[in-house]
Amino acid sequence: MLYLIGLWESVRDFIATGGDVLYVVALALFLMWVLMIERYWFLTAVFPKVRAQIVSDWESRKDTTSWYAHRIRDAWISQASDALSARMLLIKTLVAMCPLIGLLGTVTGMINVFETMATQGTGNPRLMAAGISMATIPTMAGMVAALSGVFFSSRLEARVKFAREKLVDSLPHH
Repeated sequence: MLYLIGLWESVRDFIATGGDVLYVVALALFLMWVLMIERYWFLTAVFPKVRAQIVSDWESRKDTTSWYAHRIRDAWISQASDALSARMLLIKTLVAMCPLIGLLGTVTGMINVFETMATQGTGNPRLMAAGISMATIPTMAGMVAALSGVFFSSRLEARVKFAREKLVDSLPHH
């Protein structure tokens, strides 16, 4: 319990040093990871059952060679593909937004530095250093958040593509 209190105090100090923009970075990061975990869960737990049902439905059809049957096959593949790709664009958008949110923190931190210089002058380096750290920490946090998202979202994208190709290959096209 004491460890968690110390951890929370460290996080609170980090956010105080970096500014309120870090809350927005944390929110974007949290949402991005919730969506990525949901997609991994869908790919590993839900989609195999969906794929098996589609394959079973296709194999139980009497007609798999007519033009009409091929349109049904294409529709099933399209629906499954849409389910696989759901929320991927939102994940990519959140990954791209993280550095931009960090840059917003940089701008607000530099505004604080200029305000300090305007009101206190340039003689107090300690006040200027606080503003400069408020300008650099959000940028770093946004970049770290984006880097974690880039790696895992690209892996997720590859798994989605593989699952789609596996579905297409398992539905014979006579």
